[in-house]
Amino acid sequence: MALVKAVLFDYGMVLSGEPDSTAWTRLLTITGLSEELLHREYWAHRHAYDRGDLNAQSFWHTVAAGAGIVITPTQLAQLIAADTDLWSTLNPPMLAWVDQLQRAGIRTGILSNMPDAMEAGLRARHAWIESFDHHTWSHAVNRAKPEPEIYQHAAEGLQTPPEHILFIDDKEENITAALAAGMQAIQYSSHAAFEREMKARGLDYLLQLERHTDSQNGKL
Repeated sequence: MALVKAVLFDYGMVLSGEPDSTAWTRLLTITGLSEELLHREYWAHRHAYDRGDLNAQSFWHTVAAGAGIVITPTQLAQLIAADTDLWSTLNPPMLAWVDQLQRAGIRTGILSNMPDAMEAGLRARHAWIESFDHHTWSHAVNRAKPEPEIYQHAAEGLQTPPEHILFIDDKEENITAALAAGMQAIQYSSHAAFEREMKARGLDYLLQLERHTDSQNGKL
């Protein structure tokens, strides 16, 4: 197995935690739709929104039209804010590991299926996003996982050959595509399971980087 020189992270359910249920409730309240109808229309068009085929305005108007309603400019702004809040919960152990990697000089990147307004909203509230060496946001390149081109874009942005990149994502189809692109990849479900898989693959040295770096600096 090739040495890992860069780690590439999905955002949702890897760097972030579970979607915020209170934010989803706000979406229901703003639209006045039933759970079933909002869920159907939101996810029917979300991939096109992630990919940049739709922007925030066209996405929400498409969702509304599919549900048989019309939204006002005020509602549009509220929906965009609530949708950003939906994905704003964080995954502290993974973010702590990101910090370890960056302190040790390992290149880090984000490869996320994320729409325009959500990227802007999350970057405005989470300064740590700027600490990554490279970001590949699906809407910005008009490609979305698991399309192969988006993995190539991320590898080029990290200036690292794919075989030296470890990609972490919660969805099996995205992991399969990363492997096909020549990357190493681990599907994320929980942090404990992730660490067990890292150790099973002999990658536990990446979990110990801060300890090793501190030892070299005489800090133990």
